[in-house]
Amino acid sequence: MTKRQVRLECSECHHINYLTFKNGKNTTEKLNLNKFCNNCRKITKHVETKKK
Repeated sequence: MTKRQVRLECSECHHINYLTFKNGKNTTEKLNLNKFCNNCRKITKHVETKKK
């Protein structure tokens, strides 16, 4: 099992708010989750971003 750490970025304000793990073999597409953004102060869609 190859777990990989991914960052979740808010789709509205583009702040990286969450770090999580995903299994690269089972989940090949990007993660799209509804999470609370502290900067926007509301629940927004968070998308997986590339590591820089």
